[in-house]
Amino acid sequence: MKTETFIRRRLIAAPAEVVFRWHAEPGALHRLIPPWEPVEVVDEGGGLRDGEEVELRVRVGPIPIRWVSRLSDCEPGRGFRDIQVEGPFARWEHEHRMVPAGASASWLEDRVTYALPFGVMGRLMGSDLVRHKLDKMFEYRHRVTVESLAAGRIRGRVDGEAP
Repeated sequence: MKTETFIRRRLIAAPAEVVFRWHAEPGALHRLIPPWEPVEVVDEGGGLRDGEEVELRVRVGPIPIRWVSRLSDCEPGRGFRDIQVEGPFARWEHEHRMVPAGASASWLEDRVTYALPFGVMGRLMGSDLVRHKLDKMFEYRHRVTVESLAAGRIRGRVDGEAP
């Protein structure tokens, strides 16, 4: 199985702990799904903890597909990983990393290692399309994160912490 890797990295004007907390809030996954993507959150899981599962319903053309991912390597303030246990890809592993860049900034990095289904035929027919979709989706997700944090939209703020 041939895997590909997609990486999107962006500097954010917020500490890594704040960026992680924003991702851990209820409803974060809903906010991160681009409006043009045919994705429904069926079960957001019980938080960013190892072993939690998230269930989505995605559409590939007219066909609905169940997509279940299991969380692992959850490290508060630094990141987590979701690994597809059922879904449209032959393999999908997504690392969400928040890397400190001084006291008031951090790098948000999404690294996706994936393999398309149907072997060589799947790669020939879908590789460019999937890469383009990932690029658009993660550009959107990072923009939403930056805008939300800049507007001070995060719960659970520590007393005295700047918005």
